[in-house]
Amino acid sequence: MATHNGKFVAYYRVSTERQGHSGLGLEAQRDLVTTFLNGGKWDLVGEFQEVESGTRKKLKDRPMLRAALDLCKKQKATLVVAKLDRLARDVEFISMLLNGKVNFLCADMPEADKVFLQMMAVFSEYEAKRISQRTTDALQALKRRGVKLGSPTPEIGGAAGTVVIKQKAADFAEKVGPVVRDILKKSGAKTLREISQALTARGVQTPRGNLEWSPTQVKNLLQRVK
Repeated sequence: MATHNGKFVAYYRVSTERQGHSGLGLEAQRDLVTTFLNGGKWDLVGEFQEVESGTRKKLKDRPMLRAALDLCKKQKATLVVAKLDRLARDVEFISMLLNGKVNFLCADMPEADKVFLQMMAVFSEYEAKRISQRTTDALQALKRRGVKLGSPTPEIGGAAGTVVIKQKAADFAEKVGPVVRDILKKSGAKTLREISQALTARGVQTPRGNLEWSPTQVKNLLQRVK
């Protein structure tokens, strides 16, 4: 196994909020990266995790990836991901990264060069489109057979869904409330922006599983914190 030297920044991504909260997927990616880097004199200067669809093509939609890339540039580090599709499935997005000033490695294919990564990106995007098309075809086939799609009582489903969402928000506020109160008591933070910066600095996850808080998220949280 090749040894690695220098600085690295790890980026982990899951596609669903359920995976983000449970840690499923994230822990597997972390294990792959750790095993990949094992040996040599390397320093993992940062780890970033994100709950976001890999089809998002703009960096503004991926704040944690943007932060990881910024840290790579600042520390002159290499971005490392567990698998190529954890970075993105879109070929144009990956090509943009390949043409940038940040080097990156995939733990599952460390020998891959830029040409190979572009080829893999094309295949990943093709597979994602095939999955989408198969889903569309299956739904159309059900419609032709006369199957009525969707909830037969959407008003009940909508009301029940609202109750579940409110309960999740209340549970999250109860969990994070003590941290917020500690910040208000000890750090002297008063504004929504100051509190959001303090939560981000402490590594507290947002309701969506991200690590970067916004003033709006803090405002919504404070409305539920007792």
